[in-house]
Amino acid sequence: MTSLSQDIKNKLQRLNVLEKIIAINLAVFLLGAIFKSVVSWFELPSNFNTLILQPWSLVTYAFVHYDFIHILFNMLWLYVIAQWILNLFSPKMALNIYFLGAISGAMFYLLIYNLFPDVFVNSRLVGASASVRALLIFLCAYMPNKEFRFFTINIKLWYIGLAIVILDVLGVISGIKDPVLGNSGGNIAHLGGAVLGYIYAKQLIKGTDIGKGFETFMDAIVSLFKLPKRKPLKTVHKNKSKVGGFTKGDFNEFNKQKKIDIILDKISKSGYDSLTAEEKEFLFRAGK
Repeated sequence: MTSLSQDIKNKLQRLNVLEKIIAINLAVFLLGAIFKSVVSWFELPSNFNTLILQPWSLVTYAFVHYDFIHILFNMLWLYVIAQWILNLFSPKMALNIYFLGAISGAMFYLLIYNLFPDVFVNSRLVGASASVRALLIFLCAYMPNKEFRFFTINIKLWYIGLAIVILDVLGVISGIKDPVLGNSGGNIAHLGGAVLGYIYAKQLIKGTDIGKGFETFMDAIVSLFKLPKRKPLKTVHKNKSKVGGFTKGDFNEFNKQKKIDIILDKISKSGYDSLTAEEKEFLFRAGK
């Protein structure tokens, strides 16, 4: 059992950041299948009064899926996009786009549903589609002329991005006409994510990373939950050859100089002839 858990841990550590996001989505999907009442607290409500009670849902809704086809296509798209975006940009930037796309999708959804309450009935938003749209449209806007191989046809990325946005707009319209079969809320969130991805790419081309502020904020949040690193204990090595900070050589030099001073003092008082043979010999060696 220990070996299995260690293997799973090692495999998770080798995943890139977006693959880890996929793993979290799958874990929440399985949790929702067992404890739907618990996961429902992660859904984004369309009503502001309810949102106040669960503000975390502005982000957490992007990890909630109940339908297998829904999560399958979202995660497949995310996996394909991850291979592209992480070869060109840093993992932190990819996360910035993912989470800001989720927030932008949530804000679009809340804004439209509350501006037009007679058109859109109260509902709840789930799914990573807005985040995935943000990443996809970011790539399409950042390198629009890059070609994507679709079977035997090469298609420029901006064509793909434009087609997806048009489909989302049509999805909003069809949802208004048929609220039961349509998915207006989801498509509105898609457009919110697409707008974020487009603006992010265009600003990055100009040299401005609009996700830096969000990145700093998230780093600060993460640091609150990090345990402080223990500083290694400093080992004090006592130098047994030193006494009071002085070496044996220091003492010898001091004693030698002191003896020279005494002899010179004796010469100044009584003359050189007053020195003993030993003192004369010592002074001679010191002079050398």
